[in-house]
Amino acid sequence: MSATPALLPDRASVVIIGGGVIGTSIAFHLAEAGVGDVVLIERNELGSGSTCKAAGGVRAQFSDELNIELGARSLEAFTRFRERPGQEIDLHQVGYLFLLSTPEHVAAFERDVALQNELGVTSRMIDVSEARRLSPLIETEGLLAAAFSPEDGHCAPESVVLGYATAARGLGATLRTNTQVTGIRTRAGRATAVVTDHGVIRTGTVVCAAGAWSRSIGEMAGVELPVTPVRRQVMFTRPMPDLAAEVPFTIDFASSFYFHREGGGLLLGMSDPEQEPGFHLGYSDAWLPRLSRAVETRAPRLLDVGLSRGWAGLYEVTPDHNALIGRADEPPNLLYATGFSGHGFLQAPAVGEVIRDLCLERAPVLDVSPLSVRRFAGGGRPRPEAHIV
Repeated sequence: MSATPALLPDRASVVIIGGGVIGTSIAFHLAEAGVGDVVLIERNELGSGSTCKAAGGVRAQFSDELNIELGARSLEAFTRFRERPGQEIDLHQVGYLFLLSTPEHVAAFERDVALQNELGVTSRMIDVSEARRLSPLIETEGLLAAAFSPEDGHCAPESVVLGYATAARGLGATLRTNTQVTGIRTRAGRATAVVTDHGVIRTGTVVCAAGAWSRSIGEMAGVELPVTPVRRQVMFTRPMPDLAAEVPFTIDFASSFYFHREGGGLLLGMSDPEQEPGFHLGYSDAWLPRLSRAVETRAPRLLDVGLSRGWAGLYEVTPDHNALIGRADEPPNLLYATGFSGHGFLQAPAVGEVIRDLCLERAPVLDVSPLSVRRFAGGGRPRPEAHIV
């Protein structure tokens, strides 16, 4: 998916900054809608930021209506990805299984599942014995219940980016990699051009989809985007000959430890509460004692399986762990889709549709106004989501 920087177009209707799954989804949906002069700028390679380090989970199990709708609409798009935009993404709908060990978590998930069911999501509460049957590697001591949604699962992030990028280019969009944005020009309260190390592009609309780097992009246009990078890491087990063919994406909600099948073994990870924010891009072993304690508690048999080092990636975290999606007050022709706090990959198809509609100045397929950055200026905030995967 790499490309040698070429001469940039000198103007475009829309310039998208960021070539991860969000940016490429936006490029595809705009090009599909007939916007012929879309330009996407990526500082490195397509998908090389947070997207290629994502665990690949896709789900509709959330605790508020908007995030449920974003997840469900995206999940439906992932199931049809082979036909539109046209790419095999190795989708495994093995379900998401949340393991619950406190009465408060059980009560919260019971409320959430009721709301999900009202919105058409086939999630359900299950008992501990069924959770063990679905995910035999777990230790059930201390568990009270679980929540399971069979249509959730995981797929390959790099394939999703490839599918969107290939289709966008086929529809006339220009995608430029290894190109650094160095400034955004404004005049009379509007963005007029994006400045890069390979040229200047005059434009009518700028979209910031730069993930963990979005704060600095916003500053170029005088827009505050409260996005903070936080390192998240994963590891892999060695091949496990007796591993079940289907393993649900299993999450111990109390610790955030999770695992799912990856090839002949498992991918596993967890949130590290001691991780300092910042652009820590290298892998570190400092989290291993905390990970080992979580594994010992919830899946102790994995301690006897050989582990291999995985990789480190960045979450793009907002103060309430909800995304930033919307249009800036000034300049009003700067749109943003960032700060997904770990949910960007799974919400990318629906977000691409929403930003397409905002660019075309029509009512979006989903009302994302609660996710506007304005909520941090004293407005109402959506209920924070648990920061898991």
